Amino acid sequence: MAKFAVLKHPTQDGIHIAYRDYPAPCDGAPTALLMHGLTRNSRDFADLAEALNATHRVLVPEQRGRGHSDWDDNPERYAIPNYVADMFSLLAAQQLNKVAVVGTSMGGMMAMVMHAMNPNIFSHVVMNDVGPVVDPVGIERIKGYVGKARSYDSWDDAVAHNQAINGVAFPELTDAEWESFTRQLFIEVDGVITLDYDPAISAALNQDEASAVPPDLWPVFDLLASVPLLLIRGAISDLLSTETADEMKRRHPSMEYLEVASVGHAPMLKAPDVIKTIGDFLGS
Repeated sequence: MAKFAVLKHPTQDGIHIAYRDYPAPCDGAPTALLMHGLTRNSRDFADLAEALNATHRVLVPEQRGRGHSDWDDNPERYAIPNYVADMFSLLAAQQLNKVAVVGTSMGGMMAMVMHAMNPNIFSHVVMNDVGPVVDPVGIERIKGYVGKARSYDSWDDAVAHNQAINGVAFPELTDAEWESFTRQLFIEVDGVITLDYDPAISAALNQDEASAVPPDLWPVFDLLASVPLLLIRGAISDLLSTETADEMKRRHPSMEYLEVASVGHAPMLKAPDVIKTIGDFLGS
């Protein structure tokens, strides 16, 4: 099992964000930056990070308000511009000016924005189940549960809750996989099990959809034309439509594409074939 350190980085406004740092396997190894989705944390990438660490140094940050990162006392700062600024600050502190990136959902949006701000920052971009257009069906489903914090006395109850809100996206998970998935999302403190994020991260999403999801990212996506790009889509995703994926292919003809069968938003990047596809792509 690959070893990593959990470290903290101070951001420009005093929030400390946590990140997993899997050291470079050899001198001169490239770095991969793995960025999670809205309600997720670094545990999302445990399997992928370990696999990529054979060839890359791997950084897996937890955005403010998630996991081991500080909660922000100003919910208005739970927004993509601040998350992006945090990532640039982290990379600068690590003296990194070129990395590969894997972004799930919100992390993929962040990758598009980061590239627009610094076109030289990414050697490769992997976008997991996200594109320049977000399907309103998926947004409404996410609004239905994000920020509605609940606590549980048993892991069985937490698993049942997770299945209730995510069963539509993962209809074929086994009982063991639901248990594992739930332990990615929840944390137990003093016998109480709660979701591992600040409920206030929902503020922007629930107040104004456009403040959380920019209305037109096609011009930003088009800037990726010269960057190696891999798009992963869950075959039953309610956030990234087939129409949007097809338009992304048309605009970026060299984009590689992987569709994960019987999975919705968002593929967990745990399956061996998915991990191999990402590893091969980053090594190309």
